Amino acid sequence: MNVLVISTVWVEPTSSAAGSRMLQLLTIFKEKGWNVTYASTAGASQNAISLSDFGIETATIQLNDDSFNAFAKAYNPTIVLFDRFMAEEQFGWRIDQACPDALKILDTEDLHSLRKARAQAVKEERVFEHKDLISDIAKREIASIYRCDLTLMISTVEMELLKTTFNVPASLLFYIPFLVPKITSDFVPYNERKHFVAIGNFIHLPNWDATLELKKHIWPNIRKQLPQAEMHIYGAYMPEKALQLHNPKEGFLVKGRAESAHQVIRNARVLLAPLRYGAGLKGKFIDAMQCGTPSVTTEIGAEGMGQNLDWSGSVNDDYDAFVKAAVSLYGNELKWQKAQENGVRMINTNFQKDTYASLLTDTLQHLIDNLIMHRAANFTGQMLQHHTMRSTLFMSKWIAEKNKKE
Repeated sequence: MNVLVISTVWVEPTSSAAGSRMLQLLTIFKEKGWNVTYASTAGASQNAISLSDFGIETATIQLNDDSFNAFAKAYNPTIVLFDRFMAEEQFGWRIDQACPDALKILDTEDLHSLRKARAQAVKEERVFEHKDLISDIAKREIASIYRCDLTLMISTVEMELLKTTFNVPASLLFYIPFLVPKITSDFVPYNERKHFVAIGNFIHLPNWDATLELKKHIWPNIRKQLPQAEMHIYGAYMPEKALQLHNPKEGFLVKGRAESAHQVIRNARVLLAPLRYGAGLKGKFIDAMQCGTPSVTTEIGAEGMGQNLDWSGSVNDDYDAFVKAAVSLYGNELKWQKAQENGVRMINTNFQKDTYASLLTDTLQHLIDNLIMHRAANFTGQMLQHHTMRSTLFMSKWIAEKNKKE
């Protein structure tokens, strides 16, 4: 079984939750005994892991270049995994030409159109509305989902949205969340921890927005009640404007990139994440629960994770309630321990590899064995593939010819 992953980035599990998620999927394929090649259009990345250490081949590919067709045909993939819909837009039609019998999978990471719609509502300082979902990026993303044989979804909330709002058939969607080992209660104890922590990749704009919310509206009120506590901000790809928020007198310390997220989270007493927009599942909360660190976040921050289990801390959209919960968790050991126990339960119930890994590979094998019938049932996907991709195909061919002449 040959698996070809096509991406526009390299895998950086220490930089983002998306990097961790991709590595989890690659590991599942390798443990099944499948051959895996990870192909990216990106240049070298100093924070990327060495995929060869996991027995995964790598390749650099180019946009709008016919050399990809020859590369794909020679590799002869059984499965092609597109990392986000933009990769499918660029290379999906080329796979159809070079490897028409390959099973096409899309990994959304999170639903980009939902995140963008929520971001627009925040920017305009208004309540998010259902009509915000109907956008150009949604049309592109949903079309990509239809063109693929299966789409991996990290959030049950987003799966329901796709099915109810966009009428995407359930047969085209597969739920697979973050997958982590079971944990016990072997954590740094309450009385050996101090301070608050926030962490997140700053390329991901919801993390920058949350940092500003902490600085302007939340931390000053917490600091008044806990004058000895500090707010530690960590994040990969931190811009200069974030570094300028550093203020030791206020106890607001901008630390930059953390080489180990777990190391900084496990020694903090409480994690804060006032996320006002976003989508998917938030890897920072997986890290926090694995470290036994309770958290305070918003409804969007906690979305899709609990599935009827109590949160490992507190969920509040109102900032007064947010501050009150943060101060209470920080100073009440019994409440803190209860939140920690909730986190252990959530990880061990909702995010276990044993629950999902074999189900994924069995589903992929079933689709491979029944691909003709599966595609016949997805007429909308065939229609979109026939018409919509024509514009991308001919634009790409025009660019390729232009590049040859230059």
